[in-house]
Amino acid sequence: MTMNDDTAPNDDTIAEAPAASRAPAPSADPAGAGAREAAGVSTGVLARRLGVSPTTLRSWDRRYGLGPTTRSDGGHRRWAPGDVAMAEEMCRLTASGAPPAEAARVALLRFAPHGRTAPAEEPARRPGTARPDEPPPAAAARPGGPGGGLPLGGGRHEGRGLARAAVRLDGPELDRKLLDAVRRHGLTAAWEEVMVPTLRAVGRKWETSGDRYVEVEHLLSWHVSGVLRNAPLLLSAAAPPDGAPPVVLACAPGEQHSLALEALTAVLGERRVPTRTLGAAVPAEALLACVRRTGPAAVVLWAQTRSTASAPLARHVAGLEWGAAGARRRPLVLPAGPGWDRRARAGFPHCAGLREAARLLTGLYEGAGGVQATSAR
Repeated sequence: MTMNDDTAPNDDTIAEAPAASRAPAPSADPAGAGAREAAGVSTGVLARRLGVSPTTLRSWDRRYGLGPTTRSDGGHRRWAPGDVAMAEEMCRLTASGAPPAEAARVALLRFAPHGRTAPAEEPARRPGTARPDEPPPAAAARPGGPGGGLPLGGGRHEGRGLARAAVRLDGPELDRKLLDAVRRHGLTAAWEEVMVPTLRAVGRKWETSGDRYVEVEHLLSWHVSGVLRNAPLLLSAAAPPDGAPPVVLACAPGEQHSLALEALTAVLGERRVPTRTLGAAVPAEALLACVRRTGPAAVVLWAQTRSTASAPLARHVAGLEWGAAGARRRPLVLPAGPGWDRRARAGFPHCAGLREAARLLTGLYEGAGGVQATSAR
């Protein structure tokens, strides 16, 4: 089962931290590096450190007074340690969803020298005109446009607004657009036609832009995960019947990508199928213990890459038995994800996407309330 999720390495975790949170490389001359840091860093250096463009830093300075307090002998901006802390706070606040003007006000209050405040709002200018110190419109950084500059490809039109909100690091807007997509189209269509195309677009942009857009991908994945986990409550899905054996969903050992499992968990919850989702990188011993303790109807084992797909583990899980003599039971094991090639998944059921997987697993349950225990083997 691929569940339309070949977003590697993009669907929920990136091993590399955002640029603003990575520790600097050790210096061969600590004293010299410290002196240079105290003297201030250039706008370009700070932009690379924070993962934003130099144009963004200059815009913050012009609009909100959030800029360097010193300049070099040649008149170039130099960001002192206090200025850097202020810019980092601005990034942190905007990434958490705060409006830029409010984020700048808070950053200035916390880190700016006494008496320094944001400038008054600029008077409106005629369309098409620009300040002398602004780049021409063709060269200006522009987060808008279809998809915020991200190549969305297919999918519903809502993906463009979702991508723009992600590029702006607008968390509240991401939640609004994701919830609206789920309410309008249902969980399955929202995942396949809105969320996945946007995740893929952000992932492709990250792969081709060096360290840029890591923060965009992390924020988007976080909000997608939150909406998926809360979707059954948002859609007022009824609780599964008591006593029905669950479906256990787990990522293979070492597999960090779990968004697709969260999507399947949400769809099964909508269909009143009980689930136990263990998440990313589940150790083999923990998975086996969960299966023995819960007696599941099925086990979904997700692998995004071939290196994490473990056919021996899948066979081991499929061979587990429980119950009284003459009524022994085994789980249905469903290897899921693009990491499982034909050879690795031989002998197991295969589903081409989220819809097929949900249909297969829901089919294990019938009877009163729409759910039954797994049949004996």
